[in-house]
Amino acid sequence: RWVLSLECKGSRNFMGALRRAVEVDFKDKDKHKSQGLYLLTTGIPDQETHTISTYVAEACGGFDLQLHVCLFSVTKGTDSSGVIPARYSNPRETANAFKEIVQAANGRFHWFGEAGIFESDDITSIISEMEKAKNYSQKCAFLVESLKQRS
Repeated sequence: RWVLSLECKGSRNFMGALRRAVEVDFKDKDKHKSQGLYLLTTGIPDQETHTISTYVAEACGGFDLQLHVCLFSVTKGTDSSGVIPARYSNPRETANAFKEIVQAANGRFHWFGEAGIFESDDITSIISEMEKAKNYSQKCAFLVESLKQRS
């Protein structure tokens, strides 16, 4: 709920924001069965991925907290703020960094841009389930066909 009162500003100080969310804003975390944090971002955090992953694994391991990341890749040249991030990486490196962080937090990763969805754990999971259903259906059809031939 507190997120609705926030204004877009700040830096890519991921650790500062995460610490605030986990250590201050989840005061009643023991009263809830499950909680999730959603990071909506356009670039890589200032801190090293390994440092963040270690902290996230420790912070999320104490209770059922999952960190989910939605990475939005902005088309080159559309950043009107003029702010150069403290740490730079290309879109693929940024996606790989957040995938590592999300894995440490047992969360989900989604990467999209103006052109559409580049990668999504939810969509990957749905496609996997559809493939399993298709394979099962084919096995059932084969079994039915072989039973018909015996009759």
